Amino acid sequence: MVNVSGKDVSARTARASGVIRMELPTLDAIRANSLAKGDVVSVARIAGIMAAKRTSELIPLCHPLSISDVQIDVVLDHELPGIRVEATVRTAAQTGVEMEAITAVSVTLITIYDMAKAVDRGMVITDICLQEKVGGKSGLWRRG
Repeated sequence: MVNVSGKDVSARTARASGVIRMELPTLDAIRANSLAKGDVVSVARIAGIMAAKRTSELIPLCHPLSISDVQIDVVLDHELPGIRVEATVRTAAQTGVEMEAITAVSVTLITIYDMAKAVDRGMVITDICLQEKVGGKSGLWRRG
């Protein structure tokens, strides 16, 4: 684990995103809330929030942080077809929340897969990445 005890506490934000591609009938079933496992979007959103809060238990050497906010945006996109997920995580700490945002996106997408796999095992999770981080010594970073 990296020693962050000498760093100043500062407001920090990280935003990550990812996509799950699927068959159009699967997306329509999610939109209609007609899958056997229930409300895919709500359950996946809660799973992502829970994952962000437990990131230090999942990622070796990741600092446990007191997270002040986790927002999970889930957008059903017929053009893909599939679902776009974006997570924004905030804290005031000595280290950033990039891993928490990436973990939130990953678990949200995995939960969508789990809940819809009975009708579409060919779904593909892709494009998980950090979009932006704000705060700390290095300040602002944005994906170009």
